[in-house]
Amino acid sequence: MTLRNRVLPTGEIIAHPARGTLTGNRGILVDREGRMTGRQWAAKAWICCVLQFRDWRKPLTAPGTWTPLFFLDEAVALAAGHRPCAVCRRADYTRFKTLWGGAKATEIDTILHAERLENKGKRLHPTRLETLPDGALVLHDETPMLVREDALLPYSPAGYGPPRPRPNGATIALTPPSILAILAAGYRPQLHLTAAP
Repeated sequence: MTLRNRVLPTGEIIAHPARGTLTGNRGILVDREGRMTGRQWAAKAWICCVLQFRDWRKPLTAPGTWTPLFFLDEAVALAAGHRPCAVCRRADYTRFKTLWGGAKATEIDTILHAERLENKGKRLHPTRLETLPDGALVLHDETPMLVREDALLPYSPAGYGPPRPRPNGATIALTPPSILAILAAGYRPQLHLTAAP
């Protein structure tokens, strides 16, 4: 059975059979019987983790504990408003935090929470394509697309499609503004193999 635990760049959680390359969480999203609820989040700390860390094992639908979610790659996790985990991705978290200006995790989480949600849905950020750094995700021609150099790569839960030339002009950023600034400062997210040049 395919569980509803796959996160899209729009922040939505869906059921999809394709495997993700990273996991993470937004708090407890299952009920007392272990069934996924309609909640999209239960905590402001939205993190992105490696699939395996030490010998830790996490049930997918355990009540009373955080619910594992899955991402195609880190660019998708960042677009949805997640940040690197301070435990299993310590080096990435430290770099992310340094580029943020040394803020505490709780401060980062509070700012991201305001930037990712609006009226219980995804907050969208009007911007221009020519200003965006590599690793950003945009909603262009009503399709989520990854910005990579001079190209846009259409997103799907199974991977990115063939690159299209990146035009100039108006677009909608899915990646929150604070994370766009981190990407512009040099943070390089882990990308799915379908995003390779």
